[in-house]
Amino acid sequence: MLKENIKMSWQNIVGNKMRSFLTILGIVIGVTAIISLITIVQGVIDETNSQFMDMGTGKITVQAYGTMLKQGLNYNDIEKLSQIEYVSGVSPNLTVKSSVVKDSNVIEDITIEGKNDFYFRSTKDLLSRGRSFNIFDMESKNKVAIVDGKISKSLFFGKDPLGETIHIDGTTYSIVGILNDDASSDIMSMLNSGSSENGKVIIPYTTAMSLAGLGNITSLEITVENTDYIDDVIDNVELILNQAFNYKEDSFNIINLDSLLDTLEKMQGMMTAMLTGIAAISLLVGGIGIMNMMLVSVTERTTEIGLRKALGAEPSSIQMQFLIESIFLSLLGGLIGLIFGLSISFWASDVIGMPFRLSTSAIALGVGFSAGIGIIFGWAPARKASLLNPIDALRSI
Repeated sequence: MLKENIKMSWQNIVGNKMRSFLTILGIVIGVTAIISLITIVQGVIDETNSQFMDMGTGKITVQAYGTMLKQGLNYNDIEKLSQIEYVSGVSPNLTVKSSVVKDSNVIEDITIEGKNDFYFRSTKDLLSRGRSFNIFDMESKNKVAIVDGKISKSLFFGKDPLGETIHIDGTTYSIVGILNDDASSDIMSMLNSGSSENGKVIIPYTTAMSLAGLGNITSLEITVENTDYIDDVIDNVELILNQAFNYKEDSFNIINLDSLLDTLEKMQGMMTAMLTGIAAISLLVGGIGIMNMMLVSVTERTTEIGLRKALGAEPSSIQMQFLIESIFLSLLGGLIGLIFGLSISFWASDVIGMPFRLSTSAIALGVGFSAGIGIIFGWAPARKASLLNPIDALRSI
């Protein structure tokens, strides 16, 4: 009997192709929206999370604005921060803009970043060739530089820049390293909107302070060796900074990368729920369309239902036939929506330039939702068909 019900349900769907297509259109749109939106958003967020993770968790960023009496942190303050328990190192950060000269070639508006030796030890895959800075470069304020690929191509096209010299603000610097073009930007570079499209040069931070005419550092990054104690480290950092600036309000700001990741995950959940809710509206509209079609179908097939009942068909069999037909429609719309949704997601990922990530949760949600719609909105018409009085149904003959 079940096999016969399935066969009759499918024949009715195929026999009314246009009506069946218009009925499932809402389901197709809803499932397509759910799968494509969630997959695209999930891919963007996963890529963002990956970039944040590449920067390294367990890092605390400090912006020390200072007061009227004291702007920034001096060497003793930085030493106190580096001696905090569970702190593996401190990386001062300084960014200025200047021009870089090599022979008669001049590149304007170059980002000059001041870093220390710990920055290169704590950040992976920064250099493609050459060496990083060492403690002697910091203490002696050596005039050494690490350049990126843009500087290398612009000033040393066809030549090896290692060992060559450049001039920054009238001072000669020896190039000791080349930055990896694929290296991820660190969090401090993101917070300081001083990056230049013309290229970047990194020099020892002590040398950069002299270049900028500064005596103190206003930005630095603290690396925590054990993230379980990051809250304790932040408390100790706040204590040292408050002492440095005489407990003046708004004299510093602390940014915890781990808390940023937590906030990002919460935003991801909220955005996914919002997009799912919006797409679910389309599915509900599609479900109403299925219910409307099934009610019309029950009315049109009153004679058929009466004949089947007169020949001994059970009400449960009549109900099962119409319920199967409703489920067929919703699942068919779900499968078509699945194909469209994955196609749109793949195309959008290619356009945006991010890896395509198949979201199994989005697929399960879209197809499962469509199947549920078929059962929920198909039950009432199926119930109505099963309760028809065979005598009343036969009167329409």
